Amino acid sequence: MTARVLVVDDILANVKLPEARLAAEYFEVLTAYSGKEALEVLARERVDVVLLDVMMPGMDGYEACRRIKSNPKTHHVPVIMVTALDQPSDRVQGLENGADDFLTKPVDDIALITRVKNLARLKMLNDEMLMRATTGRQMGMAENAALEKALSGRSGRILVVDDHPRSATRLLDALAKTHEAFVEPDLHAALVRLAEQNFDLLIVSLSLTNADGMRLCSQVRSLERTRHLPIIILVEPGDDARLLRGLDMGVNDYLMRPIERHEMLARVKTQIKRKRHSDYLRNRLEESVELSIIDPLTGLHNRRYMEGHLKTLVAEALHSGRALSILVADIDHFKKVNDTFGHDGGDFVLKEFSQRFQRNTRGIDLACRLGGEEFLIIMPDTDIARAYQVGERLRACVAADPFTINSETRIRVTASVGLATIERADDTPESVFKRADNALYAAKRRGRNRVVADAA
Repeated sequence: MTARVLVVDDILANVKLPEARLAAEYFEVLTAYSGKEALEVLARERVDVVLLDVMMPGMDGYEACRRIKSNPKTHHVPVIMVTALDQPSDRVQGLENGADDFLTKPVDDIALITRVKNLARLKMLNDEMLMRATTGRQMGMAENAALEKALSGRSGRILVVDDHPRSATRLLDALAKTHEAFVEPDLHAALVRLAEQNFDLLIVSLSLTNADGMRLCSQVRSLERTRHLPIIILVEPGDDARLLRGLDMGVNDYLMRPIERHEMLARVKTQIKRKRHSDYLRNRLEESVELSIIDPLTGLHNRRYMEGHLKTLVAEALHSGRALSILVADIDHFKKVNDTFGHDGGDFVLKEFSQRFQRNTRGIDLACRLGGEEFLIIMPDTDIARAYQVGERLRACVAADPFTINSETRIRVTASVGLATIERADDTPESVFKRADNALYAAKRRGRNRVVADAA
């Protein structure tokens, strides 16, 4: 992956060594030799991750981190504190100043690359999410609970797979203050819970007594429901071979035993935020796709979707020799409705019409709004005689009951319907639609509130 990492240390060797390691993984590396210089780089350059030494003269790493996190322009930049000190109090101080993760000197290569990759990915997801949120605000869309949740790494649901009772209890005690955590000692039962319940994070011990935690990680990554679930593995010191296999398999992060509480909470927070960012963006993408093919007023598919779908179905019908018919319907005298009751009244009629329209379609049929007061149904495996029955049923359904505009006003609405079916081997979506449209205009000319089939 490509990301920009700022390495900050007052000792040249402590800058050059991580710079070389990160450059070998194709990161772009920026450097600074003091807290003040780091802030200056951040003010003028785009940075995705800061690797910040704690012990520096003048402004130390804690103060530099506090300033980075208090600046609205840089507070979303992840900061990894690098320290020779290995006391819990040092990590607490780092967390209080906004640090996202920790590394202890001498820095292990695997730890360095893993932490930087995780936080760089989180930063990129965060940037994308905030950019879309900004666009939404510019369009007048209100912030929603999904965005607020995505920005938070708290109150996650975590499943811990560990069959050592004392170890599992310690993990639960540490997690319970911020998250909702559950322990499952059995791999099969864990997989069932993951399939049936929603979790934000999976923590798997690789020191299980009678099972292989790596196998569970592999299964989680292979299943559609859980493939995006973050995984942290718990590894024994010196077990680099299994650690590397896990990372290659798609495990997101790891903790080396004995597990330090503050380090675990930092890693857990990162992974929960990453999942929520991904979920938010994925849901927004699905919403965007839906908005591009769904008519917002009626909930029916729009013309854009219809044209692509009709093209596919016509090709299939010509290839298989099966029947295919289309129905085009238009609300009669709709302009008069708008002129009399305003566009709000017209919108109500369109929505009620679309509901009656949908009630007269089968599961395999596709109902669409072409635009304005014009609608269409694509009917696979339907000859012209059967299509006529559908059209007549639709026309009668519209005409039978009045449309209620408001508590005092009920109006009669009718519709004209045109039909066409595939007739020749050289038929195209355009030719079939044109014949249905001509049939619709014929119905209009003949007095409206009627069905006409294939009028050229």
